[in-house]
Amino acid sequence: MDTTSQAVSPRQLAWLRDELPRWQAQGLVTGEHAALILDQYRAVRRAGLARLTLYLGAAFVGVGVIWLVAANLDQLPPLVRFLVVTAFWLGATAVAEVLGSRSAAGDGPASPTTGAARGLAALAFGAVVFQAAQSLQVPAYEPALVGVWAAGALLYAYAVRGVAPLLVGLVAGLVWLLWHVAENGGSGLGVVLALTVAAAAAAGAAVLQERFAPAEFAAPWRAVGAVLALSGLFAAAVPDVTAGDFAPDRLSWVALALGVALALAAAGLSRGEARLEPLVALAIALVAAGLVLWDPGTRAGDRVGLEDWLHAGVSITAYVGAATCVAVLGIQRSSQRLTYLALAALVVFTTFQSFAVFAQIIEGAWLFVVLGLVFLGSGYLFDRARRELTEAVAA
Repeated sequence: MDTTSQAVSPRQLAWLRDELPRWQAQGLVTGEHAALILDQYRAVRRAGLARLTLYLGAAFVGVGVIWLVAANLDQLPPLVRFLVVTAFWLGATAVAEVLGSRSAAGDGPASPTTGAARGLAALAFGAVVFQAAQSLQVPAYEPALVGVWAAGALLYAYAVRGVAPLLVGLVAGLVWLLWHVAENGGSGLGVVLALTVAAAAAAGAAVLQERFAPAEFAAPWRAVGAVLALSGLFAAAVPDVTAGDFAPDRLSWVALALGVALALAAAGLSRGEARLEPLVALAIALVAAGLVLWDPGTRAGDRVGLEDWLHAGVSITAYVGAATCVAVLGIQRSSQRLTYLALAALVVFTTFQSFAVFAQIIEGAWLFVVLGLVFLGSGYLFDRARRELTEAVAA
């Protein structure tokens, strides 16, 4: 039988070689069938270091081009600057798609060079946006420009199914959201809502990607949602983060409403346990908003009172619950990235809360000793809980 071999990692191929003799002993396959199965796969090592180097190089070049637009091209007329930057963007896009077509024509894994080139093209589009703004005498320090950049990068990502431009679009979109909320009547509550509602929207986008397309985009959306949810809940637990003068503008309200609508729509269109992801994220947003609105009134340097202890206790309970949800999600999705993210977030959050409490009653070197013990103890307990949770979910 003449078949084209499938590229897999050396670990996967080693697992298959170990399993085939057991399958033969159970009578599931014959020796001939086992040989045919092995012939259909070949080991290919992932270019992890090469991928990292390429992506870092593309990121530096892209940021450098944006920096040049902002600072060092004043000697040229605006139209010439715009044409130069646009030519660079179009050239990077063309090179990326030529590499992408060659990679798609082959039978091996996708080349990291394609991803790096597409990421560079997405970054170069940002330079085009800022240069166009300069040429049209539009203020450069406007969140709307970052929003246009994010929209263009996301459109490009979905057009070519590229993860690298998707990451550029997600980061730029988050920067736009936080910048706009903070600049237009934002407060601590506004920032927390922006983070947590964006997390719910990202969770909704992840489950929609898995059911519809492209499925490879689900993991980046899910990781971004987890980071945003844990970051927003962390900020809400800080006593100094208050509602303040919470008066967002109309666009901020629209963005928040769209985020909630996307999460609810994803929950309605999803199946099984997947629909819980956006709903849990929305619940985290509600809890975070409640923690911010609950203001014990104590500030840095004040003595810790009973209400402060209650606020800290509720915050810790909520954060442990949210991080546990992220850890369970990582186990269900076979994503160590999410599981270790939850572990790291728990350790950092517990240490931060311990510092806030112990700093009121312990000073000097003993404070570092106590915090070190808390750090070590929480890390050990959370890692042990992660292993037990993995066994419980897998059972």
